[in-house]
Amino acid sequence: MNALRLTAIVLIVAGLLGASYGGFSYTKQTHEANIGPLHLQVVEQERVNIPLWAGLGLAAVGMVLLLAGSRRP
Repeated sequence: MNALRLTAIVLIVAGLLGASYGGFSYTKQTHEANIGPLHLQVVEQERVNIPLWAGLGLAAVGMVLLLAGSRRP
């Protein structure tokens, strides 16, 4: 499998996942304090939204690359 075809498949999968889930979330540790035996920690959960048009556009670019790569000799 050549690099163009692999890139196209990765773009298609990433685009479809982005369009179906609409984003992803991650946990970020912001503050931490150790005062003797006391341990304080602040953990925030962040969410990154992916617009529907971006996910579908990424999948479309992957499809174009996949079709263009299959037509090359």
